[in-house]
Amino acid sequence: QVQLVESGGGLVQPGGSLTLSCTASGFNFGLSDMSWYRQPPGKERELVAAITRSGAMIKYTDSVKGRFTISRDNVKNTVSLQMNSLKADDTAVYYCNGGYNRAFFGSWGQGTQVTVSS
Repeated sequence: QVQLVESGGGLVQPGGSLTLSCTASGFNFGLSDMSWYRQPPGKERELVAAITRSGAMIKYTDSVKGRFTISRDNVKNTVSLQMNSLKADDTAVYYCNGGYNRAFFGSWGQGTQVTVSS
């Protein structure tokens, strides 16, 4: 079965940086587009960034463009999200999933909490 394990979250000050990692198993990672989502408190989950299976195509939601970088390692079966210049509005639980335009897997991991606060 599909397993997605997010890690790397924590408490960071505004303007700081953090790198999230997602370790995947139970499916052919190298043939799967991958994405990062986030869910702020009291809000809907939203797509933050996505990357195709080869890494040839990448997209970001407007609010994180220029600040976040998505990458993947098809040997380690991981997808990462480098977050710079963090803002309070980036506070959310961050999740990974398959797919480029929409979540491919019905199950979600536990996510990792990112809190941006002074």
